[in-house]
Amino acid sequence: MSAKAASPTRTIEGAQGLWSLASVVDAICDANGDFPPNRRGQSGQRVLPSRDAVARIMSGLRAALFPWHFGAPDVSEQGLAYYVGRTLDASLATLREQVRIGLSFECEHGSNSCERCTERALDVTQALAARLPVVRVLLGSDARAAYDGDPAATSVDETMFSYVGMTAISYHRIAHELHTLGVPLIPRVISELAHETTGIDIHPGATIGPRFFIDHGTGVVIGETCVIGEHVRLYQGVTLGAKTFPTDDRGNLLKGAPRHPIVEDDVVIYAGATVLGRITIGRGSTVGGNVWLTHSVGPGSHVTQAQLRHELFDDGAGI
Repeated sequence: MSAKAASPTRTIEGAQGLWSLASVVDAICDANGDFPPNRRGQSGQRVLPSRDAVARIMSGLRAALFPWHFGAPDVSEQGLAYYVGRTLDASLATLREQVRIGLSFECEHGSNSCERCTERALDVTQALAARLPVVRVLLGSDARAAYDGDPAATSVDETMFSYVGMTAISYHRIAHELHTLGVPLIPRVISELAHETTGIDIHPGATIGPRFFIDHGTGVVIGETCVIGEHVRLYQGVTLGAKTFPTDDRGNLLKGAPRHPIVEDDVVIYAGATVLGRITIGRGSTVGGNVWLTHSVGPGSHVTQAQLRHELFDDGAGI
């Protein structure tokens, strides 16, 4: 038998003397036989959506929404409608299939050919398509906010084309629409693709108003139940997180409970600030750098480290 015709088993046996590959393969296969135990239907292991396909979808949707920035370099004004239509159609067709796979993975029928999931995938894709003009308007307002809020920005085009904050919010706005439509898995894949690229972690469940700007961006974390108003600006290293994690009588985490901050309109939160819990940052407030904040502040507040130290240690309080 030639080397090319050797079976996988023979190849594994041939490597035994080097690193005992057969035993490693057996152990890995045994482990994967039990994971995930609640995702195995009568027809066998269910199929997960493809991260590569989701990445292609996002690339296509961004190209369709902003063809001058992310589309083909030879797009002309005369061919713009054709390019946008073709790109959008291809991206939505791929999305429909990935949504179907995601729905089937979670489906109680335990089948990758569930007709109800197929119909639901079409409905979801049509709903997202109808929302894309709104998403485009929101992203345009975000790009304008980035230009207005950054003295180093030379144009709105520069912010859209090159700022990591714009990449993160572009991904988030599409992921949020899918999350709102009840699509499993795919919204989180989209958010993590942006996280990998930008260092900005926005849960797809977070609700974010127009004219949102993340300056620099690295290390920003925005939790699932955050509600962010209009014209909010965050700097690098800001965390909008949970203070506690509610549990049921058995100690299991309660999923989806409101536990992240509400940030009202026209708020600025500077680098390294940590804002935790279901608290409200009032309209027009400023939160200074490296502040640790776990209580609500009213409209127009200016929160700094010095103020917090005074509250903690006044009259011998604190440590």
